[in-house]
Amino acid sequence: MAAPHETDPSCAVAHGDAPPPSGERTLVAVFAGPVADHLLRYAPDLGYRTFLVDPDKERDGTADLPPLDATADVVVTDHHRPELGAVLRDVLTQPVRWVGVMGNPRHPAPHIPALTELGVPAADIARVHRPIGLNIGSKSPAEIAIAALAGLIADRNGRSGGFEF
Repeated sequence: MAAPHETDPSCAVAHGDAPPPSGERTLVAVFAGPVADHLLRYAPDLGYRTFLVDPDKERDGTADLPPLDATADVVVTDHHRPELGAVLRDVLTQPVRWVGVMGNPRHPAPHIPALTELGVPAADIARVHRPIGLNIGSKSPAEIAIAALAGLIADRNGRSGGFEF
């Protein structure tokens, strides 16, 4: 009788007997900070090539958004920055797979008025997810990054996340 990891592709990957599924993924963390640091640290292990975009030239990262395609997931890590609307407007002109803004769902979403003021169509504004990540009670930057990445994985795989199978 064959061992489970010899017949189940997911199990074989987990046991190191098969390579993980291929497919290019891009993760863009917008705005330098502790959560972005953790996203950029963990995402390559999940198969992402990563970029940090921060319009403030005094901070790390590139000031310009790279060309993005449907493999790109964009996570905005600071909803208080004055550049929020302009950066999101530019992201929304590209065919990114997913875009989200960190923020407490009990507080008003600052990206909506910022994008509306810039003339971004309501249909494009609706593409922006907020809050982001799985609801695991994240408190630290590392936990927030893990929740965000887990949410992206669930979304890519058509799953809601959580313990329901």
